Amino acid sequence: MDANANLSHIWSLGGLSPQALEYVDLSGADPVLPSSFAVGTAAQTSIAAAALAACELGHARGQQRQRVGVDMAHAALECEGWFSVDRQVPDLWDPFSGLYACADGWVRVHANFAHHRDGALALLGLSHSSAQREDAERALRHWKALDFEQAAVESGLVVAALRSFAEWDAHPHAQEVAAQPLLTLERIGDAPPLALPELRADQLPLTGLRVLDLTRIVAGPVAGRTLAALGADVLLVNSPHLPNIGLIAETSRGKLSCHLDLHADDDRRAMDALVSDADVFVQGYRPGGLEALGYGPKALAARRPGIVVVSLSAYGEQGPWALRRGFDSLVQTATGFNVAEAEAAGAAQPKALPMQILDHASGYLMAFATAAVKVRQLQEGGSWHVRVSLAQTAHWLRGLGRVPSGFALAAPDRQAFLETYASGFGSLVAIRPTPQLSRTPAQWSRPSVPPGTHAPVWP
Repeated sequence: MDANANLSHIWSLGGLSPQALEYVDLSGADPVLPSSFAVGTAAQTSIAAAALAACELGHARGQQRQRVGVDMAHAALECEGWFSVDRQVPDLWDPFSGLYACADGWVRVHANFAHHRDGALALLGLSHSSAQREDAERALRHWKALDFEQAAVESGLVVAALRSFAEWDAHPHAQEVAAQPLLTLERIGDAPPLALPELRADQLPLTGLRVLDLTRIVAGPVAGRTLAALGADVLLVNSPHLPNIGLIAETSRGKLSCHLDLHADDDRRAMDALVSDADVFVQGYRPGGLEALGYGPKALAARRPGIVVVSLSAYGEQGPWALRRGFDSLVQTATGFNVAEAEAAGAAQPKALPMQILDHASGYLMAFATAAVKVRQLQEGGSWHVRVSLAQTAHWLRGLGRVPSGFALAAPDRQAFLETYASGFGSLVAIRPTPQLSRTPAQWSRPSVPPGTHAPVWP
């Protein structure tokens, strides 16, 4: 599927005017990074959908439409997530994360959080204080891949057994994923339209949109970062008790950042006050996680009629894996991509995609759906719930087809797309926003800052 056709497909899911598609310019073609999959198309079209939908929301608020240009190489490099702080490029992977050979196959272990790493080592009978990666490699050779995956899941850990496309397609959860659309937009309650402030012609199209960002890791933070680049006031809400990863220095560009413990009464009152004036609530907890704390979609819609709730999950909210923890690298492994890439590259071992495209594309699709649903909310009213999952994005990426010559090139030079930012972490160098808006250039008006820097109040 070519890029314009793919963008049209995404656009149709948002229920927006087809006329807006006349205002987008897509340049470049796959391959742009070494892969047998159309990762460039996935990056370009998800970013273009997000930016164009934001401009359509601006149009619904009285602005003239403006052109949106998205270059495929720029988009793909933004999805790599590369950055440096004070001239140092951090290593974002724990030494124990990655693929391991088992007695009959392979598993991928995600160990970037200490409790996940220590739990996996304990399952292997190893001490987290003294074990080396070689010890884990030896121990896993005594396990069958599916047995270790199941044991890890039962222990609340994040592990995926390697599967081929054929093996994944035969799995009951794969059939649930294949039966669902790329993303879902559901009206979950009645409410009048929630008006947004009037826009001047020179303001970014999401100016005045208030977004609560309760996400961590990659996909959700990318969604919030994208909305911020297009003008939204995004308040990142982290728990003071949960860890983050170093990528937060890059993904929190443009955001305010506060700490709230939703188990504490005073912090719940602060959250309730934020919700009462929010337009959008983005969350990446496991299905049911926030419902248990009283902040599920229906509870939020009752508290703030007209709100748009955006939920991210690893494997979707239906099927036997609906409650399973997961990250981009694990979903790639479980759903067949690592086997397919290795076969295409002639590699002896499983091979990952060149970037965490499931995370990044899912983040941009979340941003697209946020703007699209807000257009509909202004026109129709109602409270709305958006659902996006990494597994649905994986199914969509696979459907874009293969790139026969994908490994016959080197990655493009990112230098031309880099920008330097002051931040609360140090001097940050990262990829500048990909979408080129003809009238109001996308930009981050706030520097990235460590979690808890700001008070839990709207600006």
